[in-house]
Amino acid sequence: MLKPVFTEKSLQMAKTGKYTFWVGTEMDKTGIKAEVADTFGVHVSAVKTITGHSEARRNTKGQKFSTKGTKKAIVTLKSGDKIDIFEESKK
Repeated sequence: MLKPVFTEKSLQMAKTGKYTFWVGTEMDKTGIKAEVADTFGVHVSAVKTITGHSEARRNTKGQKFSTKGTKKAIVTLKSGDKIDIFEESKK
């Protein structure tokens, strides 16, 4: 499961060859590397992951619940490769 992250920072990083994706919390770096390579047909040189932990909160009735943890992957591609969905259209 890969979902691209479209923020100002991630689009700036995409210009340097680093692409950001939301991934499933169960995925490891080798799985992320294989998934990106298969989906977009590119050569991945490095993967960095950032884990956001779950959080305990209360709803409006005062009941406790926990939010899901998240995981973000920053994928560095081999020079010359790029992913087209991150390219900004010219106005």
